[in-house]
Amino acid sequence: MTESAPKPVLRIRDLVVEFKTEMGVIRALDKISFEVMAGESLGIVGESGCGKSVTALSILKLIPSPPGRIAEGSIELDGIEVVSQPEHEMRKVRGALASMIFQEPMTALNPVFTIGNQMVEVIRVHQKVSKTKAKKQAIEMLRTVNIESPEKRIDQYPHELSGGMRQRVMIAMALSCSPKLLIADEPTTALDVTVQAQVMEEIKRLQQERNMGLILITHDLGVIAESCSRVVVMYCGKIIEMADTGELYQNPRHPYTRGLLDSIPRVRKEKLKTLPTIQGMVPDLADLPKGCRFADRCPKVEDRCRSEEPPLEDTESGGKVACFHPN
Repeated sequence: MTESAPKPVLRIRDLVVEFKTEMGVIRALDKISFEVMAGESLGIVGESGCGKSVTALSILKLIPSPPGRIAEGSIELDGIEVVSQPEHEMRKVRGALASMIFQEPMTALNPVFTIGNQMVEVIRVHQKVSKTKAKKQAIEMLRTVNIESPEKRIDQYPHELSGGMRQRVMIAMALSCSPKLLIADEPTTALDVTVQAQVMEEIKRLQQERNMGLILITHDLGVIAESCSRVVVMYCGKIIEMADTGELYQNPRHPYTRGLLDSIPRVRKEKLKTLPTIQGMVPDLADLPKGCRFADRCPKVEDRCRSEEPPLEDTESGGKVACFHPN
């Protein structure tokens, strides 16, 4: 008897998210599809406004409505269809099946409640335990993320902790109910370089220990290289490339991905007068060009690119790319 294939903890199919604006309805996400398996780490990269954070919020059904809405598509979390779930059911899903670490803990943590009050509330929403037991669990979670003197820290307010400690508290809260999927949205943006490395090490360690699926959303390709096994590259609300991390870095297929990688500061043998950049600007989602959305910035553009939109197709190396003339 053969074992059945493992099921993904997250499966997104043809997801469309729209927002009503003064300029009309814009599509922040346009038919995106991907999966995350248990224990897998997936990185999502792209410039600001490409749809990374909207993707994360959609998974937990946190898109502000109005003006936003999930217009089409499917989101399955551990077999549960999220799109059709009413809000009272989603409260059971958030934290228990999927949790999120936000990029700025000072806005995610309530400044008028202690760390302990906020962690205990999260635990008791999903587990039928007393306040005393929930507090013990919270202290253990703070210890798990390497916060010193957790018995003391749990009674402090967010403003009494450093940026790195606040982010560790966010990680502890996100993991307090053992979710199957952890979403980290720019988790190290507001931290200095040494603390960034420590926080990312904690996230990876806990993800591997608990065999969770991980989605890491960032514009930092260096962090992706060290932390993720697979990468999704987004541009203007669409997935334009998807590949294993090693393959993507060694052999980027889409000209946009090549441009992102070339723009990473690194030690080079030859001296460059300027750091390579991607010319031009990201098009307005309210006024997208016909054809490929990257055409106006692409060094390999042809007439066909300006009239037809390239589909996301399989590559011989097992990835996917949306380009008529991939590298």
